[in-house]
Amino acid sequence: MSDSNSQHFDNIFMSICLKLAATALGETYPNPLVGCVIVKDGEIIGEGYHQKAGGPHAEVNAINSIKDKRILSEATLYVNLEPCCHHGKTPPCSDLIIEHKIKEVVVGSLDPNPKVAGKGVQQLMNAGCNVRVGILEDECKWINRRFFTSFLKKRPFIILKWAQSTDGFLSPEKREAKAPVWITGKESRKLVHTWRSEEQAILVGINTVLADNPSLTTRLVKGNSPHRFVIDPHGKTPADAAVLDKTASTAIISNVKAPKWPIAGNVTWIESQNDLIATVLDIAHKNDLQSIIIEGGTNTLQRFIDADLWDEARIFTGHNAFGSGTVAPTLKATTVNQYTIEQDQLKILIPNRAEV
Repeated sequence: MSDSNSQHFDNIFMSICLKLAATALGETYPNPLVGCVIVKDGEIIGEGYHQKAGGPHAEVNAINSIKDKRILSEATLYVNLEPCCHHGKTPPCSDLIIEHKIKEVVVGSLDPNPKVAGKGVQQLMNAGCNVRVGILEDECKWINRRFFTSFLKKRPFIILKWAQSTDGFLSPEKREAKAPVWITGKESRKLVHTWRSEEQAILVGINTVLADNPSLTTRLVKGNSPHRFVIDPHGKTPADAAVLDKTASTAIISNVKAPKWPIAGNVTWIESQNDLIATVLDIAHKNDLQSIIIEGGTNTLQRFIDADLWDEARIFTGHNAFGSGTVAPTLKATTVNQYTIEQDQLKILIPNRAEV
């Protein structure tokens, strides 16, 4: 087989690994998204993906899907992330690959976890395995961008999300009630709830709590609600705020002591004299929260933008104009995708940085 044909099939099989891995988005934290296919004579004979933290890894599920394990010695294993080589909640995948005498392993990207970080590949090579690394590497790093950011930047992956009118306002100047002003349609709002189920945390500022009284849950879809953060410098969060209900855990980050009203067991009030955004990111990282979606107002969003503390932006534009009101944030970014959802337009942007 020519090198070009070999690369073509490598790309195909690695793409399948990525599709398998993506199946578990939002379910594997703090573990990465990993898919695996096993190929013999150009045919897939086994596949699997990591479904939940603490459960079998992708390589284990793929190997277990094959009844006659004897043929594994003639097969090639594809996996989008380097096989682990350390004992965690499950045994090392590298040991299992060696045990079944799989002689060829194709890896998308190395694992940034210092416990692995090339050691898995080296162990396989030391056992006589032919290992190739770097197939669809950018795509493999992107699917695990939350995992990579956590290890390489020591903070969560940060997603900015907002909806704006056609003339660039987050909300109109005059509002009749303490409730959200819907800019987008039902399908867009449902998509936002799906996004919430895929991330570990969500953050707003106190102005959003006071103006909209949001719940910040996944009530429109099936899925876990993210941990809620509220940046509240002066302790203005009211006792009846929706973010204090029992549907999810909440942390109020403030420069002042907790108020006198009773604080429920799922609510934590954290007093800090440091920068409150830095405090949130430090707390998130120490608690293995690998991602935060920011749904705050302009001030909160702009603070993250100005501090260059964001990795992806998801911006809806509705079909109505407000004429005046709260101006949407501004950022310098590259648009990587655009979608039409009913009458709404959605842009996905990334910072102008040369990194994952």
